[in-house]
Amino acid sequence: MQQPFNRRSFIQKGLASAAGLSLLTNFGNDLFAAVQKQNLFSAPSDLQITDVKCAYIRNGHSLFVKVYSNQDIVGHGEAVDATPGTYYLVKMMGDRIKGKNPLNVHRIFEDVRRRGFFEGAQSGMYISVLTAIESALWDLAGKALNVPVYQLLGGKFRDNIRVYCDTASSREKPEIMGQRAKEVVDEYNFTAVKFDIDDRNDPNKYDPYNWTVSPAELQRMVDQITAVRESVGPNIDICVDMHGRFDMTSGKRVAKAMEPLNLMWLEEPIPAENAEAYKYITQSTSTPICAGENLYLAYGFRPLLEIGAVDIIMPDLQKAGGLGEAQRIANLANVYYVPFAPHMVASYLGAMASAHVCASIPNFLILEWQIYFHTNPMFKEIVHYDGEMIIDGYIPLSDKPGIGVEINEEGLKKYADEDMPFFT
Repeated sequence: MQQPFNRRSFIQKGLASAAGLSLLTNFGNDLFAAVQKQNLFSAPSDLQITDVKCAYIRNGHSLFVKVYSNQDIVGHGEAVDATPGTYYLVKMMGDRIKGKNPLNVHRIFEDVRRRGFFEGAQSGMYISVLTAIESALWDLAGKALNVPVYQLLGGKFRDNIRVYCDTASSREKPEIMGQRAKEVVDEYNFTAVKFDIDDRNDPNKYDPYNWTVSPAELQRMVDQITAVRESVGPNIDICVDMHGRFDMTSGKRVAKAMEPLNLMWLEEPIPAENAEAYKYITQSTSTPICAGENLYLAYGFRPLLEIGAVDIIMPDLQKAGGLGEAQRIANLANVYYVPFAPHMVASYLGAMASAHVCASIPNFLILEWQIYFHTNPMFKEIVHYDGEMIIDGYIPLSDKPGIGVEINEEGLKKYADEDMPFFT
């Protein structure tokens, strides 16, 4: 009876024989060392998902999942925003994928999505939870095959991922916003910053429900971003966010007023679900218009791209459908020569997962980065990672197997939401 092939014993026997030959001694040692660095698990075809567990922080707005396998390889994933109250959705999807081979990422994604057509699998919580699981599958697959996620996505166009800093210092007096912009640029060497200009408490608003910008409100916005531009000079990119809280006419007026300030983009002056209204704004101004953080799947971006409604798209890769779907969105945008600039309000796990996608596509522009990585110790405690998070405004792309960043359960437990399951 023929004995089954065992690659570990085969290589070791071959190296043992080679070790007896003086000319091949160094070769054998080097090869053996290289082999020892590889994952010598059983065949990839034997991998199976055994469990999916989750935990939450930030009042349920940050979901972390772990996908477990029969080879003790664990994948880590994250979703944001549309995640409060989704524990049983995680468990339901976990039950549906148990026993499947985690290397079939696209197939599992499509199986879960199709099975949920009548359960909300077009957007929202369903897709956000699926995003976390899908990202964890890529992480697990990369670890099983001993390659980084960007390699599984087809390779990389770049080694470092440029980011812009969301300053979390918006809606302030112009001089304060200008000062903060300069501090961020000087202290952390960012080459791009973002500020918010929507302010529901602005006394110059007509009323809390009227989405039309008043003259005084518009002047306040212009004064704020003028101060930012004057403080950072002409060579730093400035992004301006309106959070979809205005009407189409106001979007046109703000975009026109911002033209002298040479913005990188004006973000979501109106909600993104009406592509035709966006087109009116985009065609009226030379200020680039950006949208998409609350759209889901490639289907959600099709209308914007088909009619040229925006200049830049910004899917949130922690809720739009996952890393594979993010690449599909980017490739769809590339057909229309539209840049891809993902929204990112996650932990460093989500940031690095996004970075793998950004490395793998040609039309990447820039990725969002949050100032909380520098000011809130929680974001360093809840993950395991090597090296520096960021260097001179760029994320160094991880070459470790999988995503290259993992959940630190001990650190995460300190900040876990009370009365919510924690990886059980």
